[in-house]
Amino acid sequence: MIHSLSGGVLSDGGVYTFVLVRLDAPRWFVSPVPVKAGDLVLVPAGGGTAQARAERVERCTPQTAPVPVRRAPQILSVLREDGENS
Repeated sequence: MIHSLSGGVLSDGGVYTFVLVRLDAPRWFVSPVPVKAGDLVLVPAGGGTAQARAERVERCTPQTAPVPVRRAPQILSVLREDGENS
């Protein structure tokens, strides 16, 4: 981890998997589990959960992420096509 002189973190050296899903609007999520475009995933939404299709998957560093890593919600699980957890 690299720190700036002012005490902030410049880079944690990590690479994260970001997944774009469409609920009411497109949203980016971080995925702690392997996921690929087209997978059905379970995501937090509106105080509960929702199923959504992964439209796009990108591997990013914190500097190249589409949204701040700390603010991105996490995918809860990848679902089988019948809606069950896999």
